[in-house]
Amino acid sequence: MPVGDKDKYTDKQKRKADHIAEGYEDRGVSEKESERRAWATVNKESGGGKKSGSGRGKKESHESSRKGGHKGGKK
Repeated sequence: MPVGDKDKYTDKQKRKADHIAEGYEDRGVSEKESERRAWATVNKESGGGKKSGSGRGKKESHESSRKGGHKGGKK
């Protein structure tokens, strides 16, 4: 699998990354940087690309989503 290939990700993970990237772009982050941050968040929460099959993988952690709005402080 070449670097940057997103074939192993589920549709839900791809939608999640798009939504996160849009949020960063709305706040003025460049498109390339927002994509990088979005995929880093998806990887941290879900452990990377998921393979199909019952009982495989680990549960998702949403810790990074919860702390995201609080980490930067107030304007």
